[in-house]
Amino acid sequence: MTTLLISSKNYSSWSLRGFLLARLAHLDFEEKMVAQDDPDTRAELLLRASSIRVPCLVHDGVTVWDTLAIAEYLHETFPTAGLYPGDRMARARCRSIAGEMHSGFSALRSSLPMNLRIEGRRIAIWSAALADIERITTIWRECLETWKGPWLFGRNPTVADAMYAPVVTRFRSYSVSLDSVCAAYRDHVWAWPSLAEWVAAALLEPEQIEELEVEF
Repeated sequence: MTTLLISSKNYSSWSLRGFLLARLAHLDFEEKMVAQDDPDTRAELLLRASSIRVPCLVHDGVTVWDTLAIAEYLHETFPTAGLYPGDRMARARCRSIAGEMHSGFSALRSSLPMNLRIEGRRIAIWSAALADIERITTIWRECLETWKGPWLFGRNPTVADAMYAPVVTRFRSYSVSLDSVCAAYRDHVWAWPSLAEWVAAALLEPEQIEELEVEF
């Protein structure tokens, strides 16, 4: 049995990424939820952890955590699933921008925490987060111009789309203004059936983390 260990569907952007990666690999898996009152899980959700250990994939005797490690493991195990683009240049770009999301954009993460229960909330977005938004939309425009969409690398979703999907939810939650190209990509990702499945389940979660529900 394959298991994907996740935390909150409403708040955990990393768990969402792991879920989307497993879906991209066409993996048959069972979800196991870590309790939100677990100290390590809560620290990760509140951006107070030094490392992210959820999601965690247990497959065929192998345990792998960290979303990029999960992506590489799934690509290696299911090479025909298309997690990365077939073209070498596109594959290199895909890895680069996925890595940039994995390690960067801390101002965006802290200023616009993922919360799928809200939509259209207007808040003050400070300069550091605005710089992150500008960089992300530049990445999107460059990819969409080069590989012609509707996904970042053409006709099919890849690791990069899974990595940036939580950003799409943040942009919707906090009314981030986008140009027509980026707005079209945002809407396309929002309509992704795998993301829609996750969002529907997130809206049914009874738990709330008060620190992430405060309007600011």
